[in-house]
Amino acid sequence: MTDTTAFRPFETLLDETRALSMLREAVAGADDGELFLERRRSEMLSFDDGRLKNASYDAAQGFGLRAVKGETAGYAHSTDITEHALKRAVDTARLAVGDGGGTLAEAPRATNQKLYGDHDPMADAEFPVKIETLAEIDAYARSLDKRVIQVSANLAASIQEVVILRPEGHSVTDTRPMTRLNVSVIVEENGRRESGGSGGGGRTTLTGLIDPEHWKSAAREALRIALVNLEAVPARAGVMDVVLGPGWPGILLHEAIGHGLEGDFNRKGSSAFSDLMGKQIASKGVTVLDDGTIPDRRGSITIDDEGTPSAKNTLIEDGILVGYMQDRQNARLMGVPATGNGRRESYAHAPMPRMTNTYMLGGDATREDIVADLKDGIYAVGFGGGQVDITSGKFVFSCTEAYQVKNGQVGAPVKGATLIGDGATALKHIRAIGNDMALDPGMGTCGKNGQWVPVGVGQPTLMIGGLTVGGSAT
Repeated sequence: MTDTTAFRPFETLLDETRALSMLREAVAGADDGELFLERRRSEMLSFDDGRLKNASYDAAQGFGLRAVKGETAGYAHSTDITEHALKRAVDTARLAVGDGGGTLAEAPRATNQKLYGDHDPMADAEFPVKIETLAEIDAYARSLDKRVIQVSANLAASIQEVVILRPEGHSVTDTRPMTRLNVSVIVEENGRRESGGSGGGGRTTLTGLIDPEHWKSAAREALRIALVNLEAVPARAGVMDVVLGPGWPGILLHEAIGHGLEGDFNRKGSSAFSDLMGKQIASKGVTVLDDGTIPDRRGSITIDDEGTPSAKNTLIEDGILVGYMQDRQNARLMGVPATGNGRRESYAHAPMPRMTNTYMLGGDATREDIVADLKDGIYAVGFGGGQVDITSGKFVFSCTEAYQVKNGQVGAPVKGATLIGDGATALKHIRAIGNDMALDPGMGTCGKNGQWVPVGVGQPTLMIGGLTVGGSAT
């Protein structure tokens, strides 16, 4: 049974006047700081191989206290939201401040925006209904094709409630729901097995995800991908032009250049894009934004985890680098405004610059014309995992759905294809931009320095010239 009472730490756990006094003690002589309080509850159900395999419910709460001085930050956290624990946190955080004087940074501006509801999505359906839905997904997917030998369906819902107390005396709150449904299938034919998956979600109710019209579509899409892979031939290796599909393939953009445009890497000079502000870093026509203000999206945040309202930030405009993503500390050190990108995984983590929903705007070309111009390469529409080196921008991504293309004709699907390159070069080799920009279905989670946060990605159909495709030698 879920706890649906509102999170009111200053009414039930701490005296706000005393908490503010101790926060001010922690940041005396510092440049910035805050008290971040959080309660998080989550539920996850997994249905696999015809039975409920796992059902979990987790609840946690705690606080994080931060004092920032220059490039140093003192951070202390605890699951015990009490005055005694807060006093110990003050003593720890002050170690970073020392005895020197400082001027407290200006507080974040206030906002009345509300990008998503404050409902608890776990309460949208009774527990038996959720199990029944997963069982129906399993049965439906198996009924679609006799080659289906295994079905997995996962349903997750959570709610995060945060209160941020600033030393100026103001507190801001945010209630962040999250839901997700994933379906994957394995098919077998003539001894060969392949898989496919589909799903997504966002900061929305659970009701839409468990609607039969939605989950049936997800099951059909998972099966379609699995059957495509069943016909796939080994990918040819070499340097070639690549067409990327719209939507989720934007994960390559996210990883290959997104992290390189976060403020901390650029302040420290460790990004491939350091010292390139105002310079042409991409082909003309390439405009990239990070936008945390899209209603109900997985990567959206009404306020970031420092209390700054999220924003629609342009990073690259017509190929020119015009902005970085900033938290308060790095923005202050670089002499620019914070952009609402200070994010943390939980109260146990200090904030840092992170992406929200990062995407490229569309162009004028149609998908059909872009593919028709591909003489010899691959058309990649689905991606799995990838690895990126922030300093060099070099990336490696594996394709989950891709096709070989010859003289503009889409041919057989390929398996085992990986895309290899570096973000700075790939940006300059974008040769065509489609008019079909789309956001992903809501399934991104981004890792940085051991912290994981939900994100969104998006892009139109793109042609990138001269990528290295790893596969099978011919």
